[in-house]
Amino acid sequence: MLQPKSYKYRKQHRGRLKGIASKGTKVSFGEYGLKAQESSGYARQIEAARRVMTRYTKKGGKKWIRIFPDKPVTARAAETKMGKGKGNVDHYVSPVKKRKSII
Repeated sequence: MLQPKSYKYRKQHRGRLKGIASKGTKVSFGEYGLKAQESSGYARQIEAARRVMTRYTKKGGKKWIRIFPDKPVTARAAETKMGKGKGNVDHYVSPVKKRKSII
C-alpha cells in the first residue's frame, strides 16, 4: 500500500468529511475518469483500481491517480485495555469528498 516517505507529525486527529468537493471534480487527464460517490477514506481501493486498470489497458493505456493516502489512521492492539494513550499508526488513507475525481 502507498504511504508518505516522511511526515512532520506521526499522528493526526480523525477529522470529518462534510459536503461536496469543489475542486478536482472534472476529468483533467485523459478521456475517462472515476468519481467518488460518497465521502470516505480510500486506501486499498486505490491499489485495487490500479491493478484492474493495468490488466485491461495493457501497454498502450495511461493512468493518472489523482489522490494519495497521506492521512494516518491509528489502531489499538487487540485485547488492549482502554486508556494509556492513542494507538500506533495502522495504515494511511486518502480523505476524499463526494464527487471528487479519483482516477
